[in-house]
Amino acid sequence: MDLLRQKPSRNPKEILTYLLLLLLSSVTLLTTLGVVVTLLLDVAEFFRRVPLLEFLFAPEWTPLFAEPRYGIVPLLAGTFLVTAIALLVAVPLGLMLAIYISEYAPHRVRARIMGTLELFEGIPTVVFGYFALLFVTPLLQRFIPGLSIFNPLSAGLVMGFAIVPYVSNVAADAMQAVPRSIREAAYALGARPYEVALKVVFPAAISGIVAAIILATSRAIGETMIVAIAAGQRPTLTLDPRETIATMTSYIVQAATGDQPAGSTASLALFAVGFTLFLLTLLLNILAQYVVERYRERYE
Repeated sequence: MDLLRQKPSRNPKEILTYLLLLLLSSVTLLTTLGVVVTLLLDVAEFFRRVPLLEFLFAPEWTPLFAEPRYGIVPLLAGTFLVTAIALLVAVPLGLMLAIYISEYAPHRVRARIMGTLELFEGIPTVVFGYFALLFVTPLLQRFIPGLSIFNPLSAGLVMGFAIVPYVSNVAADAMQAVPRSIREAAYALGARPYEVALKVVFPAAISGIVAAIILATSRAIGETMIVAIAAGQRPTLTLDPRETIATMTSYIVQAATGDQPAGSTASLALFAVGFTLFLLTLLLNILAQYVVERYRERYE
């Protein structure tokens, strides 16, 4: 502690190193501030032209029509529909995989599974998008009548498999952090391995598990290429997974490659949607951090 209380060295090399490290560490913060300021300026101009209530509650999103409407509800509905389908796949599979990795897998098998998941996590999402469009959708059309070529069902299913590593890795780390003494105490009382895993370790690691689910939700909401390729780009207010929909990210892809004049309301709508997406993911990450800090288990 005495070393930490000492004044910084006045050696020119030490000062230069300190300033260089300070500059490098500030890049991320300055970049984030620049993005936020840019978004806020264009979002403020957008809401000078479009009432906030229309943006939040209007049931239509038609910025390029003769009579444009700027209700973000269809984009939110499409985003949450795909996210819900993805979580229905990712959460059960991810938690079962996490329990196996933490409680049952031998050390060598565990290392191989973790390495495979890391490789799986690195697959470009455009590959998943075309896999959903060209393989999963034709397969589902054999069993589900009326399924559109572009649909949230296939996009959500494939996205669920894509975000399984986000759930399993974080949840497995949380379960492995539970002290071994708690497991040994449960075995000493006569508990079976599945009882130790589900009734002792799982509840003890619940804060990390909930944080894993929240982070996976944030990842699913922000996914771009899978939904842009497989779910479609038609903003429709529906919860039918067979219909073509649009999400916030797919609209951003569509609008960013469009020919709207700079400064027009339609072009500014892109920033409003982007800012909404930014707020959603930010709130989810803050919620995950709050869960970890508020309900973190403390063992003596």
